[in-house]
Amino acid sequence: MVTDRAVGDSTTLVSRIAEAVAGGVDMIQLREKDLPGGRLLSLAESIQDAVGGRAMLMINERVDVALAAGASGVQLGEEGLSVTAARQIAGQDFLIGRSVHSEGGAAQAVAQGADFLVVGTMYATRSHPGTVPVGPGLVRRIAANCRTPLIGIGGINESNIIQVLKAGASGVAVITSILASPDPKQAAQTLKRAMLDSWPAGSSSMQGEAQGGSRAR
Repeated sequence: MVTDRAVGDSTTLVSRIAEAVAGGVDMIQLREKDLPGGRLLSLAESIQDAVGGRAMLMINERVDVALAAGASGVQLGEEGLSVTAARQIAGQDFLIGRSVHSEGGAAQAVAQGADFLVVGTMYATRSHPGTVPVGPGLVRRIAANCRTPLIGIGGINESNIIQVLKAGASGVAVITSILASPDPKQAAQTLKRAMLDSWPAGSSSMQGEAQGGSRAR
């Protein structure tokens, strides 16, 4: 799950995150680009306390904040710090994800050693209203030439999550499907159930591939 204080009541963000984790979310991406480092670190620490180790915390772009907060890793934008540079700063045991929007971007991220790729934008989304969605086809094309775990993002909900997973994604990242719900725990459970039902019996999750898990992010 990706955070956005603009979705719902910002004062209840941490409690809604905790509810979502109780419903099955196992990775939180803290993406609050407007917050200065000190406030971002404080929020990260509050989230860590609230989830109690039941979900991994990834910090958007800020390797320094991720390290200070004891987060699991960092999520890098396609135009942000290179995976190579982040690895030099944070070390080998630090999870590094890269957002990609093309096959070329995916190939570059894989070559640099990204642990997983967040692929978008799948469908029209309120968080990026001017972005043209690419659909699950991009996941399918990247997956055909890539063993790195892929996470679909952008406008994903209960009605379309199966298409993204069947295209080759190991999981999905959502914002409004969970955070805008009056019951984040139930919303997370619904998405998680759809994910688990879509996988063949005995199939491996992202947990073994990128120290992650089946992602209703």
